Amino acid sequence: MIEFKHVSKVYKKGIPALDDVSFRIEAGEFVFLVGESGAGKSTLIKLLTCEERPTRGRVVLDNFNVSRMRRQLVPFLRRRFGMIFQDFRLIDSKTVAENVAFAMQIVGAPQEVIQRRVPMVLSVVGLKDRMDAYPSELSGGEAQRVGIARAMVNNPRLILADEPTGNLDPANSETIMALLDEINRVGTTVIACTHDVALVDQMQKRVIELRDGRVIRDEDRAGYLHGSCYLPTPQELAEMDQLLESSAPEDFAEEDELDAELKVDADLSSLRDFSRVRNKLLADQERRRNRESLAERIARMRVELDKEIGSLPGFELDSEGRAQGPASAEDSLLSHPLLRPVDVSNQEAKKQEAEQREGESNGEK
Repeated sequence: MIEFKHVSKVYKKGIPALDDVSFRIEAGEFVFLVGESGAGKSTLIKLLTCEERPTRGRVVLDNFNVSRMRRQLVPFLRRRFGMIFQDFRLIDSKTVAENVAFAMQIVGAPQEVIQRRVPMVLSVVGLKDRMDAYPSELSGGEAQRVGIARAMVNNPRLILADEPTGNLDPANSETIMALLDEINRVGTTVIACTHDVALVDQMQKRVIELRDGRVIRDEDRAGYLHGSCYLPTPQELAEMDQLLESSAPEDFAEEDELDAELKVDADLSSLRDFSRVRNKLLADQERRRNRESLAERIARMRVELDKEIGSLPGFELDSEGRAQGPASAEDSLLSHPLLRPVDVSNQEAKKQEAEQREGESNGEK
């Protein structure tokens, strides 16, 4: 649970960053923080991580008043959450696996646990084959997936993402948000600062909007802008369909020519507006369907992960394809719901096995 109680932050020289901000975020929520540059989003994140202290008010995290927490306790607080940055912040001299492992080393995890867990988490984000690559050899999307793996490797209860898609193209941005959504579905609280209008509109999560350091909007299942994600009811869509079907096909052809020659009245103009609105709604529905395919890709990652775990010493796959092995507090990641397998057949493995048999058969001849 996170709560801001009448929080204000004024920097040196009297520059205000936050002004009387109050809200509450329950465990397991996914929240977007939106607003123009300088609205106070980054300051809000810094107050949560204790990089800054509020001038007035209280910041509460899991019943701890972090605004008054002693400096020596801050590192222990930060172990409770993972951070994802716009500029990735990977260590150039370390490989992908070493960057993720470093997050475990600084919290004192045993080396044998690190060696087991890092490959598992990299498999979840689809980077099992890039473990030995260096940051300079990665694309932007791959680098941010390393950032997500690093953020989740210690099984945090909270993930803070500061502009996680700011340096990515639309396709990679959707992949990153799909991963964060999947992590959220298994109980991890996610707070993401973003300027990505399309993704916020598409995901329909809670939105807290800041302007000039104040909260001006706090809505559930909302879009980037107020009212930008209005979805008509099935009855309203049916009425649109009926209205469109009753019109003549030529009503929509050569709009400029019709306006000039036939002097179309206001009703026909209204009819065209209905058509444009419906086309936009259909396009939004198609984007949501495309996003579901990203979830299927993550599901395939789970299957690969279980096979990887099953090949480790002391582990095996049960009759349902689930990885089984020694259970301990150190291996808590194995029981994380994100790692549950789903029924997706490995066609590539079957193909390779068939080719191997064919090669052996030709060799015997």
